[in-house]
Amino acid sequence: MVTGAKGKQRRIYRWYATPLEILRQLPDLARYLKREMTEEVMNQRAGNESDTSSARRMQKEKAVRKMC
Repeated sequence: MVTGAKGKQRRIYRWYATPLEILRQLPDLARYLKREMTEEVMNQRAGNESDTSSARRMQKEKAVRKMC
């Protein structure tokens, strides 16, 4: 946290990463995955859809849930 001259606080991040990128950096990744999920399957699923299209799809799904 950095405090500005007027007292406003803001966060400074050292680097930006998606949750998948953070997960990939774990030393014992297999320990955190379900039994049927392997690192190869995870990477394949991640490559099927871009980050932007995935975010758009999630936003549409959230909007549909709110309407119900």
